[in-house]
Amino acid sequence: MTKYSDLIPPVANKIPYELEKHGDIRIDNYFWMKEREHPEVIDYLNAENEYCDTKMGHTKNFQKDLFEEMKARIKEDDTSVPYKYNGYWYITKFIKGMDYPIYTRKKDTLENPEELLFDCNKMAEGESYFKLAGLSISPDNTLVSYGIDITGRRNYTIHIKNLKTHKVASDKIESTTGSSSWANDNKTIFYAKKDEVTLRAHQIYKHRLGYTKDELIFEEADDTFGVAVYKSKSKKYIIIACYSTLTNEYHILKADNPEGKFEVFQERIRGLEYSISHYNNHFYILTNKDKAINFKLMKTPEEDTKVEQWSEVIPHRKNVLLENIDIFKAYLVISERSNGLSQIRIKRWDGSEDYYLPFDNETYTCYTGTNVDFDTEILRYGYNALTTPSSAIDFNMRTKTKTILKEQEVLGGKFNKDDYTSERIWATADDGTKIPMSIIYRKDMKKDGSNPLLQYAYGSYGSTVDPYFSTIRLSLLDRGFIYVITHIRGGEYLGRQWYEDGKLLAKKNTFTDFIACSQYLIKQHYTSSEHIYAMGGSAGGLLMGAIINKAPDLYNGVIAAVPFVDVITTMLDNSIPLTTGEYDEWGNPNDKLFYEYMKSYSPYDNVEAKNYPNMLVTAGFNDSQVQYWEPAKWVAKLRDVKTNDKQLYLKTNMDAGHGGASGRFESLKEDAEEFAFLFDLEGISS
Repeated sequence: MTKYSDLIPPVANKIPYELEKHGDIRIDNYFWMKEREHPEVIDYLNAENEYCDTKMGHTKNFQKDLFEEMKARIKEDDTSVPYKYNGYWYITKFIKGMDYPIYTRKKDTLENPEELLFDCNKMAEGESYFKLAGLSISPDNTLVSYGIDITGRRNYTIHIKNLKTHKVASDKIESTTGSSSWANDNKTIFYAKKDEVTLRAHQIYKHRLGYTKDELIFEEADDTFGVAVYKSKSKKYIIIACYSTLTNEYHILKADNPEGKFEVFQERIRGLEYSISHYNNHFYILTNKDKAINFKLMKTPEEDTKVEQWSEVIPHRKNVLLENIDIFKAYLVISERSNGLSQIRIKRWDGSEDYYLPFDNETYTCYTGTNVDFDTEILRYGYNALTTPSSAIDFNMRTKTKTILKEQEVLGGKFNKDDYTSERIWATADDGTKIPMSIIYRKDMKKDGSNPLLQYAYGSYGSTVDPYFSTIRLSLLDRGFIYVITHIRGGEYLGRQWYEDGKLLAKKNTFTDFIACSQYLIKQHYTSSEHIYAMGGSAGGLLMGAIINKAPDLYNGVIAAVPFVDVITTMLDNSIPLTTGEYDEWGNPNDKLFYEYMKSYSPYDNVEAKNYPNMLVTAGFNDSQVQYWEPAKWVAKLRDVKTNDKQLYLKTNMDAGHGGASGRFESLKEDAEEFAFLFDLEGISS
């Protein structure tokens, strides 16, 4: 067994392992780290943790101060805005000193007595990780199904609780997504089961209360697809969703008839994406049919749902991305994105009105909230901006009046939104494309190149990182940092084409966009190479790995959170969760063309003997999305070949998964550690 010192960087054993594909041979010296239970692996991860803790030991008091500072801005006694569903008001509460939520409800009016559903603080006692998800109330309001994960691997066990007796039934369903949907008979639930190895949701089961054996309803044979099951907002249908990156298929069953047979809504056609919502004897379909790259809205009668019957409701628009719809009895609400900015459009079904909610700056985010009530004229939406805390707002779609139900409180008495300014600026990429960035900084900032700046991006899966308010971020801003969200290709900030131009054989645009933005920020004197930092997590961690291979001298420091860095090896291993479903995003390396392209940017495969910036890399031992060994192998390889002595730390949460610690405040400790790393590099100690 290898002995490590907590003062000297751990040096992992090199055991050459040959990986061959398409006649190409790669040697992986750290392949052995995949053996999760091997003492050598555990020893190495613990040694890296101890080394990081020791080398950053002088920041420990500062980390504690940062933690308390971040925590002090958060209202510890806090209550969500209630929402009404099927005769009950549902409320989530947090209590001072407690990490986890408490779920309650009140019948009919908010003046009625409170009924406790779950106290997650009690349920989490004795667990190093705890997550409750997928709360689903039976139509008669007497039962609730829910999922619990105690590992962080997003592998949930479903339980059913009687809300009259508060007893939890002996029914226990393991290896699920956590979600379930009730049929209208109040005794049948449908749920998705995960493959125990790959964790792909691949089966839909029917569970009848009191029965020991569940019935398999549907099995997805194509390993590039996942499945889910849910109930339509109209409560009329149970819907099975089969999904991949590029293709969808739905199956429907009337919720009044749980013993019936699911019917295919429209069988999958490769490249046809669609989603369905039910209203008034029709299904409404958000789809890319007929090359509608930014999507359009169509409808079809519920008794004839094949694609030939679909008719257009809102046509495709070249410059407007149709993101989502919310259906109400009298109104259709459409979430759109134009020139990067989110918009909410409200349209009466009778055609008498069609208007947009007004928003007035370029660094905001708006989104529809929890709108479970069908027969209402009230739309709940959320709004925040880089400089403005979030608000939950009820908007009367008939009278056009709004009620601000709740504004996020920033405690501590120091926050004043007028102390900060935000802007949207555009850099030019290598191919001439304009890349937008959202920026926030203190108003007293001077553009003299001396400011520390943290540049963040994700850039994959069409996931858009909108400009949003963060109380945690204030700890950076108030110490002179500029914060930048970089809207690079691979997301959908500028529409669906923006995503298409940053995936598969165009993936490198994501990396060169980020670098071009960094160079522009330096050129415009926001910062300099001595003071610029980059951060990204998961697929954004791949981005971090790619940019430091391509432009290592550009950054003083990088934080790579749970980074996806061993691209080819992972994408060739179909036993790893998510792999097969990812082919449409990254390509299938069993195809030589994709293999060679991936190899040309895969961070792990392109580590070289050269100077690298200061780095903090994080991992989750139970991570089901990016396996812990990817960041561990990457750090080991970097340690072995890099030619300078800049800081390189690996911090593995041995109790958590992809999202880090589960408690409300525990995660702040991870934020404090990351910020302390940056501040230390800037010589900031308080």
